[in-house]
Amino acid sequence: MSAPELDMLKEELLDAVARAPDLAALEDVRIAALGKKGRVADLMLLLSDMPPDERRAFGQAANTIKDAVSLAIDAKRAELARALTAEKLAHERADVTLPVREGPLADGRIHPVSQVTDELTEIFADMGFSIAEGPDIETDFNNFTALNIPPEHPARQDHDTFYFAQRPDGERPVLRTHTSPVQIRTMLAEKPPLRIIAPGRVYRCDSDQTHTPMFHQVEGLVIDEETHLGHLKWVLEEFAKAFFEVKQVKMRFRASYFPFTEPSMEVDIGYAKVGDEIRIGEGDEWLEILGCGMVHPNVLKNVGLDPERYQGFAFGLGIDRLAMLKYGMPDLRAFFAGDLRWLKHYGFPPLAIPTLAAGLSL
Repeated sequence: MSAPELDMLKEELLDAVARAPDLAALEDVRIAALGKKGRVADLMLLLSDMPPDERRAFGQAANTIKDAVSLAIDAKRAELARALTAEKLAHERADVTLPVREGPLADGRIHPVSQVTDELTEIFADMGFSIAEGPDIETDFNNFTALNIPPEHPARQDHDTFYFAQRPDGERPVLRTHTSPVQIRTMLAEKPPLRIIAPGRVYRCDSDQTHTPMFHQVEGLVIDEETHLGHLKWVLEEFAKAFFEVKQVKMRFRASYFPFTEPSMEVDIGYAKVGDEIRIGEGDEWLEILGCGMVHPNVLKNVGLDPERYQGFAFGLGIDRLAMLKYGMPDLRAFFAGDLRWLKHYGFPPLAIPTLAAGLSL
């Protein structure tokens, strides 16, 4: 290809760039000129058949065309982009009265169990309780024996508890049936005075509208030399008022039995049902919410504490049931179904962090 032919090709390509009416057409011109199968690429294929003395001059001429076309395309692209922007500004208007489009924070939701756990933590932290944690897979000693649960107790049976295969030493690990093993671990590792809560998952062989094989509990423990039943009643009353966000709450302590406490009690709160709404602190109806009692002397002995010197109290609450009661969720099984529609309805905004000062459920 002669020099005049190269000049004609250059002018032809530059003219095509100049006549491109929009960005899409300009991209077509770029591909036809500079693409892998474009006209400039075809020029490079001719180099292999040329004598060495002609190849250099021809290659320089081809590169000159390529550079000129590339610069022209960049300039044309910038010109078309400016024109497109000016056209949009001339014809498009923003209605500033429209509501702000919600961002990702509005779509995400905190699960009610997580939210209620944070609420419980906030309340008990204000009373001076620290948070203790432990493993979901526990030893028989921590889950049963240390808690004064006898070998023949129904809770030890396979129909009520998830056991793992027996180990060579004869031990059968168990999925903890309550968070009480965390209390045992804490008492074994630390010396009184102790004031802890232990939230977490627990597991039992049960499933219906108000029971699931895996659910959540929070248990509290106080151990020192002076704690008595009056302290326990005050803690639970203040908790109930803070959690249900009422000024007064009626509480009833009924005698019960738990192997790890003596005396043991179940606690009811007064409520009134108005339509489909349950109002805590009103009416003459009673609703059970937790179990509690003074720590059994045998439990203290099992962790190496002198029951003649130390005493304390413990209590346990079902986090899932508290969430159902406070926020009106009828079926416990829906908590773990993974239904985004349910979570969108009952979940909490990501920044709705519960605080006593601002209000737990705001």
